[in-house]
Amino acid sequence: MSGFAYVVRGGAVESPPLKQAVGVHADLVWTHLTTNDERAKAWLEGEAGLSLYVVEALTAVETRPRCDSVGDGAVINLRGLSTEALAASDPLASIRIYAQGGSVFSVTRNTLNALHPVREQVAAGKILDPGDLIAALAQAITEELDPVVADLGDSLDDCEEQIATGHLFQLRRVVNRTRSQAIGFRRFLNPQRAALERLAGIPGDWLGDDDRLHLSAAADRAARMAEELEAIRERAALTHETLTDLRAEQIDQRSLIIAIVAMVFLPLTFITGLLGMNVAGIPFAHEAWAFWGVFWICVVIAVVITAYFVARHWFER
Repeated sequence: MSGFAYVVRGGAVESPPLKQAVGVHADLVWTHLTTNDERAKAWLEGEAGLSLYVVEALTAVETRPRCDSVGDGAVINLRGLSTEALAASDPLASIRIYAQGGSVFSVTRNTLNALHPVREQVAAGKILDPGDLIAALAQAITEELDPVVADLGDSLDDCEEQIATGHLFQLRRVVNRTRSQAIGFRRFLNPQRAALERLAGIPGDWLGDDDRLHLSAAADRAARMAEELEAIRERAALTHETLTDLRAEQIDQRSLIIAIVAMVFLPLTFITGLLGMNVAGIPFAHEAWAFWGVFWICVVIAVVITAYFVARHWFER
């Protein structure tokens, strides 16, 4: 178990050890744990003195974005990008937060990219209370996700523009990857929008009017990204269907060419097989011109059959 703590009192910022931050009264006491084991649960319940419900919410293995009012505070779960390789079905790292007047406890199991810039703001004295901290985390998470969602849309735009180039296999792989990422992000952005909206409306003196405005802005941004991801998912499905149809059409075209070639050589194969029998009595077998005669007859037949298929527009795409 590892972590850090910040104590903000009258604009002054300190970073004491975790144990010394417990029980301190200040404008903001932020205690953060990074853990994958049971020690965090024991520490939060024992030394930090949090209720069992809050401890379970902070240390749960599976979480989705939510916001629940607990006494004078709130439990908030948010999701953001991580530098760690996460499963395609769970592409966003979680941060679990319990906030109340003067104190904030947070827990992460995977690296959360938005945590570092928020720590820098706290260390610089730009965050002075729990409301500022929660709003800063929500803004940092949504600001980092926004360009990623935009890149997914741009990637799909490029695929739609390159459909006519014929690189169907490569385009299908890109479309499938884009659709999978959009589904994974959308799975968490919709409940995250609802959680931020609920948090902005929770009564309590620890959330200021400016904090509520920032949370509402973050919720609107999450809603816009969720709508864009839904559009990307639907466009990716349509693009995938188009690529599948083009692939089927390409296979049909190649099968048609093979059938035409077989039709051209079928009578030629019959003639050469008939004249190639090892029996007596084959006409003109001993004539000097026999080979070239058969050759030119086969050429004429091939040309006539090919001309027939051309006239019937079988070679047109």
